[in-house]
Amino acid sequence: MTKITGIRFYNAGKIYYFDPVDYELETGMHVIVETARGVEMGTVLIPPKEIEDDKVVQPLKAVIRIATDEDERIVRRNREREKEAFSICKDKIQKHNLEMKLVGAEYTFDSNKLLFYFTADGRIDFRELVKDLAAVFRTRIELRQIGVRDETKMIGGVGICGRELCCKTFLSDFAPVSIKMAKEQNLSLNPTKISGVCGRLMCCLKNEQETYEYLNGRLPSVGDTVTTPEGEKGEVTGVSVLRQIVKVVVDNGEEKELHEYPVDELRFYPRKRKDVKVTAEELKELEGLEDAPEASKQADAREKDKNTENEKPVRRERSRRNYDGKGKRNFERKGNRREQNHQNHRNQRSERADMDS
Repeated sequence: MTKITGIRFYNAGKIYYFDPVDYELETGMHVIVETARGVEMGTVLIPPKEIEDDKVVQPLKAVIRIATDEDERIVRRNREREKEAFSICKDKIQKHNLEMKLVGAEYTFDSNKLLFYFTADGRIDFRELVKDLAAVFRTRIELRQIGVRDETKMIGGVGICGRELCCKTFLSDFAPVSIKMAKEQNLSLNPTKISGVCGRLMCCLKNEQETYEYLNGRLPSVGDTVTTPEGEKGEVTGVSVLRQIVKVVVDNGEEKELHEYPVDELRFYPRKRKDVKVTAEELKELEGLEDAPEASKQADAREKDKNTENEKPVRRERSRRNYDGKGKRNFERKGNRREQNHQNHRNQRSERADMDS
């Protein structure tokens, strides 16, 4: 068992484990810890407790101290300096005519590093910009490119539901959201209806997906034949997923009647539901809403190809050396064998000459 304490550095951010040492920490307390970026101040969300060793990435960094009033003043002063740094960096970006959007600036607690977050459509050569910023702020500069979801999480806003964005309030990680989820939930595939402030599919689609899968699994499909409580056969013409109501057309011989029944009152043979398919036209219409998980795979594939290309000349060169060396050895062996044959012929001619004489 390992003793840990959970600390968060941003609102709705990830919780990281640290060694609490002997400090008596409580939820909500501010502490000073050392991170990969440097010394930072975080908030305790998980008081010291013991957990399984396999749930902890060793070695754990220790809590340096409980934050003091002076530490709080340093953090407030850094927040003020970040506003000035943001303005200066924005002017520098315009000066260098860089196609990038500055999102935020952040000082580490000890002011050893100044981070700038930005978004851009592609790769940006900001080496000259970094030189200018380092000359102004006299500290280490780091420019970090982020995605549109991260940008929205940092800036915040209000969703179409009228509440503050989920990513700003409680979502610590972005779960992958697909168009198939919207179609499974019978939503209109209208970009303005299913996309959030960030321009991507709404995160709440993922939250409701499991419930819709369960409810849809209890309902018959449109076109199925069911038996009503009265023992009559009918055809399903529609379903209400959330109300769990099934619309059934019953033919009594004289006319067809439409009735609604709770799904629990109907009898039918459940069958495996077909997987929801998204057509090429729908994908084209909703292009850009869905995060592309294949992008990272393609990047890995390209990186793998690069590594393979780098290795191929080495293998070819190694093969050529082996071939040349082998060929040389074969040539030497053949040359020695040829020389030996010549010598044997000379000896035989010499013996014949001695015998003739």
